[in-house]
Amino acid sequence: MGDMFIRHIELLGYEKRFFPSQHYVYMFLVKWNDLSEKLVYRRFTEIYEFHKALKEMFPIESGDINPENRIIPHLPAPKWFDGQRSTQNRQGTLAEYCYALVNLPHKISRCGHVVRFFSVRPDDTSPVTDSQIKKPEVFLLPKDSKKNPTDITGPIVLQTYRVISDYEKSSRSEMALKTGEMVDVVEKSESGWWFCQLKNKRGWVPAAYLEPIDGPDESEEQEPNYAGELYTVQKSYTAIEEDELTLKEGDTIEVIHKLLDGWWVIRKDEATGFYPSMYLQKSGENSPVKSELRNRSAPPRRQWLQTSLAHLDNTELPWREVIEKNEQEENRSKAQPAVPPRPSKDLIMNRCTESTRRKIL
Repeated sequence: MGDMFIRHIELLGYEKRFFPSQHYVYMFLVKWNDLSEKLVYRRFTEIYEFHKALKEMFPIESGDINPENRIIPHLPAPKWFDGQRSTQNRQGTLAEYCYALVNLPHKISRCGHVVRFFSVRPDDTSPVTDSQIKKPEVFLLPKDSKKNPTDITGPIVLQTYRVISDYEKSSRSEMALKTGEMVDVVEKSESGWWFCQLKNKRGWVPAAYLEPIDGPDESEEQEPNYAGELYTVQKSYTAIEEDELTLKEGDTIEVIHKLLDGWWVIRKDEATGFYPSMYLQKSGENSPVKSELRNRSAPPRRQWLQTSLAHLDNTELPWREVIEKNEQEENRSKAQPAVPPRPSKDLIMNRCTESTRRKIL
């Protein structure tokens, strides 16, 4: 397997944090050559120190010997006091810097210094925090304003989802879940793995284990594209369920419906079925072999999870209806009102009105 290197660095925005004291960190989505995507957080002072060290490593390319030979991009020094305005206004320069950095000659853009700086650190997935202090405020760059990063939104309240079943993590980059927990979704990947945060924890979780706090919302799903979109299979998969397809690496298929749980409806010749989206790549996009992908399993399907939760009474009802039905029956058994005895004929004749007495005569 070849050495790891960065394909792209996207500036997502920044966070305003309050522990151990108020400060700001930039959020980067780092896309690697194995097609993995990692979320990392860096203070600007760290970025500037990284930049200075990079210039020292490559004095010719930094223009120290001859300014005309400079190809390493410029980066302004930190201000004496970096507040929110300077953090926000610097985003345009920082986004351009990252773009220029990954497009430098390979001896620079793929050197160990660059790779190490943008690799995931423990505090990227589990930031140090204090439960007594309010959680960070997130300021994201809108998708349609990347050309003008000063058009910042914020603070943005991340979407909150409810965990519908326990989940045990299988790698350090994932996050364990407990039923009923509320998590904030930072990133929704088409692979069906979402990057979430819960208090001081961060990690990837299967989208199938989450639902909006107001209940399932089908409007979140994309509309089907029956014309189909060409994709190439990057990893073979053998169908487990009847509605899935078995495909081999290199097969060309058509994607007709992209679902949030990472299982897309695809078409191969005359056959249609589900296939893990993380094993697919859009046709025409040339990328190195997914080394990490080959060792990672597809996320669970939402349908599988719902079926396992709906085992009560062996019913075919959706799992949520099963739970609600059982709760209603349990509540009725706990608080069943007593039925009063029917009054005797003599009691009715002595105490009721004339119209009531006529009904029993």
